[in-house]
This record gives sequence, C-alpha cells and structure tokens, in this order.
Amino acid sequence: MSFFTSKTDVTSILKTFSGVKRHQANAVAINKVRFSTPKEKGLAESVRVALEDRNFHLVKEFTYFIREAELSDGEVVLIMKDAKRIVHNLTPEFVTVVEALLSLNWRKRSSEIIEAYTEFCIELLVAHNRYLPIGVSKLIVHWIPGDLDESEWVNGGPSENTRNELKPIHKVLDRILTAVPMAFDIMIDAISAKFPYFKKPCHVTAGYLYNVLWLLEYKPIFEELVLQLVLQKLLLLDVNAPKDEIELEMNDQEDKVESDTLFEIDDVLVENLTKTEKSVSHPVGKTLDVCLLLLYEFFDGKCRINENSSDQQRRTANRLFKMLLYLFDEVLLPSHNTHHVQFILFYVTSLRSVYSEAFLDSLWLKVQNPNVSAVIRHAAVGYMASFLSRARFLSLSTVIFYLKELTKWAHTYIDDSDAYKHNCSLKTNLVFYSVCQAVFYLIAFRAKDLTASSKDLLFLQSLQLSRLAMCHLNPLRYCLAPVATAFAGVTRTYQLAYCHTVLERNARRKLATVYGHEKFMPDETLESFFPFDPYVLMLSKKYIEANYMVYQSNDTDECVYGSIKYDHSRKRGDSEMLEEDEFLIADKRQKNFELSKSQELDKQFHFGSSPGFYE
Repeated sequence: MSFFTSKTDVTSILKTFSGVKRHQANAVAINKVRFSTPKEKGLAESVRVALEDRNFHLVKEFTYFIREAELSDGEVVLIMKDAKRIVHNLTPEFVTVVEALLSLNWRKRSSEIIEAYTEFCIELLVAHNRYLPIGVSKLIVHWIPGDLDESEWVNGGPSENTRNELKPIHKVLDRILTAVPMAFDIMIDAISAKFPYFKKPCHVTAGYLYNVLWLLEYKPIFEELVLQLVLQKLLLLDVNAPKDEIELEMNDQEDKVESDTLFEIDDVLVENLTKTEKSVSHPVGKTLDVCLLLLYEFFDGKCRINENSSDQQRRTANRLFKMLLYLFDEVLLPSHNTHHVQFILFYVTSLRSVYSEAFLDSLWLKVQNPNVSAVIRHAAVGYMASFLSRARFLSLSTVIFYLKELTKWAHTYIDDSDAYKHNCSLKTNLVFYSVCQAVFYLIAFRAKDLTASSKDLLFLQSLQLSRLAMCHLNPLRYCLAPVATAFAGVTRTYQLAYCHTVLERNARRKLATVYGHEKFMPDETLESFFPFDPYVLMLSKKYIEANYMVYQSNDTDECVYGSIKYDHSRKRGDSEMLEEDEFLIADKRQKNFELSKSQELDKQFHFGSSPGFYE
C-alpha cells in the first residue's frame, strides 16, 4: 500500500468554486442579522447613543459586562482610557456605569492599570464633585484588610508587599483632597462609615487604623476629627474588654501552658510559648492592645522632642498635645469605666514635663470650677489622684503642691459649710468627698516618699489631716474601705491623725443599714474611678511600664518602679471586700491599721493593686 498521494489525486478531490457563487455567498453574509457585544460597542459609543437617542440600553449592557466579565489588563486599560476621554459626558445620569468603573479590581494589577485608573478617578471627581462620596468610599474600602490576610498584618503593621499595594491608594487620595477641598467632610464621613465592627478580627481593625494614621502623615488637617473618631472607636473596644475578663483568660491560658509543659518541653514549645505571651488572648482585648500600640507609636513620633528637633517639629508636638488635651475633655473625661484608652494621655505627658503640668492644671481648674457639673469634677479628681500616684516621671514637689492645694480646698469647703444645718448626703457633697478620698489615696500610696524626712512629716502635719478626717461631713464614711484603712494606718504610724473611732462608728452605722433595710443604701460608698490602675495589655505596655509606679507596702526599703506585676489570683472587687467586722476586733484592728506591719494592707496594695484598682 502506498503512503503517497499523487498530484492528480489531490486535484480531483477539490471542488470547483466559481466567482459567481463566491459573490452570492458574500451577499448572504452581509444580509444576515448580527448583534454587537458590549465589548465591541465600547463605553464611548454606548454613552453617545444614550446622549443622542436617550437610549440607555447599551449603557446598561456595558455596565453589566464590566461587572461580570473577567477583564484582561489590556481591556481594563482601554476601558479606563475611553472613560477618561469622555469624562465630561459622564453626568449623574450615568451613575451606575461610573460606580461600576470605580469598582473595577485595580489594586493588585499592573502599573499601567493603576496609572490609568488613577488618572480617570481624579479627572472624574474633579469634573463631577457629585461622585465624590462614591469615589472616596471606593478608595477607602481598600484600607480594610481581608479576613484571611492575617499573615500580611503583624501587630498592626503591613508586610512590604501590602504596603506597596496601599501606596497608590494614598497617592490618589492625596491628589483628590488637594484638588477638591470640599472632599474634606466627605472623607471624614467615609472613614467613620467604613470603620470595622469592634468584633472583627484584630488585624482587620488594626490594619484600618494603620491606614487612618497614614492619612494624617500627608493631610494633618484631619488630625482633630480623625483622632476624635479613633478615640471614640477605641473606647468602644475598651468597654467591651474589661480587665477582669482579660485577666481571667490570661489565667486560663497560663493554666493550659502549665499543663502542656508537664508532658512536653522542647525548644519549639518554648519558642511558641514566648510568642503567645506577647499578646492577650481576649479577642477584643487583643484588638485594643494592637490599636493602642499603633497610637503610642504615632504620638511618639509626633510629640517626642529632643535637642536636635527643629522649630517646626516643636510646634507640631505642642499643637498635637493641645489637641489631645481638648479631645480628652470631650471624649475621655466624660466616659465611665474605661480601662486603657486614657493611658494615651499618660504616655504623651511622660514625654515632656510641660505636658504633665498642663494636664494637671487643666484637671485642677475643672475641680475648682463650680460651673462644671459635679460628675465631671468627680472624674477630674479621680484622674488627678491616680495620675499623681502612678506617674513616676512627676517630681515629688509637684505631688506635694497638688496635695497641698487639694487639702486647702477641702478645708475651705469645711469652713463654708454650716456645722449645725449641714446636709451630709453624698449627692450634695460629691466633689468634697471625692477630693477627700483623693487626699487619702495619695497619702496612702505615696507614703514612702511623703514620710522620707522630718521636713516631709512637718509638711503632712501642716495639712491638718485630723480635722479633715474627723469633720462633721465625715468623709471616711463614703471612702472605699481599702483607702480609708490604708490612710488610717499611715496617719496612725506617723501620729498625724487617729481615725479609728470614726472608722468604728462608720462600721456600726453601715452594719445597721444592712440589717435594718436588708441592703446597702445607694449612697453608702463613693463610686470611685482610678483611671491609671494597672495596665494589663501585653503588647503595648512597653510604652507605659518604664514610667509607671506600682505600690509596695511601707515596710520595704524602697518603692518598686518599672515592671508592672499582677496578682492574677485575685478577683475583681476583692480590694473592696474588706470585712467590716475587722474594725470591731481590737487585735485585728491594730494589725490592719499599722501600715508598717500590716499584712492585710500588703495584700490590698500587692504589686500592681491599689486601693482603687477594683471598683
């Protein structure tokens, strides 16, 4: 059999096709009905037909096409260039196709697509400011990390690749905000609307905050409103991450680690344990921890001044601190039961002594001002007492000055009250009782420093503490039991005042209230707030612990500073649970009141715990 075909055989199987038949076939093809695809028509033609014939059918088809089709890089570039060419024709009646164009996936595409999208977006928003809310929102949505992008965001910071992807977005926003000043309010609204829900994964909220702070680097005009929004969002995290819940989960995690190490100890396990210790396990607490870490880094870069700082840097730092002080008055001071967000003020004031002085002066002015509401004055006193007790960077002279001012104000209040026709209710004298508790708390906490020399003791004697504690308004009655007990111990040890009779009388009165009415009266105890009680967030505490003073009982050689320690075995509220019967037992009372020998008080003030730590 032959595998070769002759030339004659090939020619014989080909059909002849005359010129007449070819012409007839072309005519049939021309007369056939054909439909152009949206891709073939293009954006420009679709918009032209809509404007001239008022037929938006092609525009709708093109909108559906770019939303559903998987476009190549070349197709996206061509569409963007066509859109830029007819941008002035894209009036608000074409909002659907414009929104589809702005929604195109361009962030992780080629540099040519990024450039084409950028130019179209800027041209569109400058020409038609009615598209600003859509355009800005479509850009800001790229700030939010995906739920599965956790590996790209470590402790709130992006990987190098992710940061490079975010740079074009910020460049576009910078150009838009420069070219269209009216985008300011729209930008603030969009940032607020897109802020992640507080229960979102940690890297999502922290990544969004990272981009918000990045915005302030090139547009500082947004600082006040953006920082106010950030503080409000962090407060929401703070109140949903109570210290007791964080500590409980830390205890559970430690118990689990201990049980695991009983069976397996090797280098890999130790390394893993070391990593887990760097963050808290409470989900909302972890988010708050990372977000505060980002804020501390931001303020550290803006407010830290050294001898090489320029005048512009100094002006920026001072402006930012004044702004933060204003935001404290507006957001933080009126907020109740916060745990960690207020430490932003603690850290910033530690950077320069003039900041801490301004902070204390602002609080003291509010306390003295009768036109300020009693609740705000009460909160301001709590901030003063806690700040003066905990801030290691404050000089002793500052503590002495404000202690003197507080006692002077209290004595004036006593003088002005009528000893015979007075009203001793807590509500009526809320600020007075708050000031008295602040004095008692401060003396008990800083007893080591305030009794270091005979000169210091003479100063304490000049405060007339006995008159303050035993006046007709009876401030010890409303103080937290640990505060009153610690204060009585210090004053007894150094013969400054003898408060035991008052404490016994108050104890009997409180017992009578319990048994007579089967419950405590609502105004029996001052609702106290010590905002700078121990910091339990693991990642961000490195910015706090170096300047934070923790208490140790007076029988030690020196006050312990630096590393913050915690007694995790204690439950929230333990420091208040001082049994009132102890005041009625003479031998126990002696031990409780002697601060220099008291084991009970050592427990109350153990390491990071203070009389006001647990509310």
